[in-house]
Amino acid sequence: MALIKPVKGIYPSFGKECYLADNATVVGDVKMGDYCSVWFNAVVRGDVNSIRMGNKVNIQDGAVLHCLYQKSVVEIGDNVSVGHNVIIHGAHIHDNVLVGMGATVMDHVDIGENSIIAAGALVLKDTQIEPGSIYAGVPAKRVKSVDPEQTRDMIHKIADNYIMYAGWFD
Repeated sequence: MALIKPVKGIYPSFGKECYLADNATVVGDVKMGDYCSVWFNAVVRGDVNSIRMGNKVNIQDGAVLHCLYQKSVVEIGDNVSVGHNVIIHGAHIHDNVLVGMGATVMDHVDIGENSIIAAGALVLKDTQIEPGSIYAGVPAKRVKSVDPEQTRDMIHKIADNYIMYAGWFD
């Protein structure tokens, strides 16, 4: 059973049909929308500030979400996939975004809708990611624009797949 803990009397809250893997950790001021999932060894730490997720957000294996005390929060829109071993620290991620495996997204980053953060990218503090863009590298730089409709469809498919995968577990 997932570790779900209050911090200073604040409990995480979950929308309908959320899936938490047996060793996922969700603590403190965390609010998840509907059909979200937090996978194996992932940590969603709303202990020092708030974490908000929209609908159909998947936080994949080994990912860590955290913030800065009194300075940054994590806000995630709808249809967002946070890949394996990603670190998100106090960022705002709009709708229909894919954050690739092993990426790091630092405080006060704003990722526009229909965007992709490539695997292994390091998105530095205060970076503004243009909607419909791919960012890659260390530090992450804009690589190119993407077709927003095509990207949105791909990202929706990934989010839908994670809802399906969650249904495989009792």
